[in-house]
Amino acid sequence: MLQNDRLLRALRRQPVDRTPVWIMRQAGRYLPEYRAIRSKVDFLTLCKTPDLAAEVSIQPVDRLGVDAGIIFSDILIPVEAMGMKLELGDHGPKLHDPLRAPADVDRLHGFDPEVETGSLMEAIRSTVKGLSGRVPLIGFCGAPFTLASYMIEGGGSKSFLLAKRFLYEQPKAAHKLFGLLADTLGTYLAAQVRAGASAVQIFDSWGGELSPADYAVWGVPYLQRIAQAVKREGAPLIMFATGSSGLLEVLKGVGADAMGLDWRIEIDAARARLGPDVAVQGNLDTIALFLPPEELEARVKDILKRAGPLGHIFNLGHGILPPTDPEAAKLLVELVHRHSERRDG
Repeated sequence: MLQNDRLLRALRRQPVDRTPVWIMRQAGRYLPEYRAIRSKVDFLTLCKTPDLAAEVSIQPVDRLGVDAGIIFSDILIPVEAMGMKLELGDHGPKLHDPLRAPADVDRLHGFDPEVETGSLMEAIRSTVKGLSGRVPLIGFCGAPFTLASYMIEGGGSKSFLLAKRFLYEQPKAAHKLFGLLADTLGTYLAAQVRAGASAVQIFDSWGGELSPADYAVWGVPYLQRIAQAVKREGAPLIMFATGSSGLLEVLKGVGADAMGLDWRIEIDAARARLGPDVAVQGNLDTIALFLPPEELEARVKDILKRAGPLGHIFNLGHGILPPTDPEAAKLLVELVHRHSERRDG
């Protein structure tokens, strides 16, 4: 049993002495200690060097006092292992030879996570050892739609025109791609659990670009397959889709233990729509970390009140932005702990 299992108990909707908090981060770029390491190696090398990845995974735990760590990696690591050439630079990812025709999907393949992504599994083992039972470690992957969007667009997009046209115009090939992604990602997350991750999260960064009807086709069935693989390992699963306020009822069908929420919906309204059997995670606006301390405190208290005492993990509505002062993030953690202790006590 972990010495600090508040997050895991919250995921299972069990009472905790204070609300657990962990902070989604933008590759740690707001921490000077991360930037010191990053100045010596490129991003992809950092992801693939277990000792360095473990070090930057532990940095936020040491600096901020959060109740969980998250492994340092990138959602596109498995895409590279499936056969696409990946570049990860400061201006965003680039995937060479993007998928534009059914034959392009045939170039892809599944992989053994302990072989092709063995550096990540070793980083998880090293991070768990370095944490010494202080807090649990969270693993993660990207959702099939988000990864497919990168694979088809060749990088980021504002309209997702190419990705969505592929779904509409090449549905047979698209379903083949999504099926391969779902099976591969399920195996990938299961391997992370076996390596030592106590819980895992799926990030659907572009999920909010789909309508509820399209998400029911291109999101839920494939996410369910991933969730089943995680459940077989006995680990809790967190689902987070950016801009998902219109998708909550559909997303509930994934079967995750907790639903991550961004700031575009009040957390009590989301809980009412999700029902009592799903924990919630969130949902402070990331930019609120730039507020004066008293205004930040007021927002923390409001979210805690709206979320209630059971099944809540306090988090930002998305990753921390690079200009953020680490002391503001540390204050946020202290405020959550202080006011949830008062509320629960």
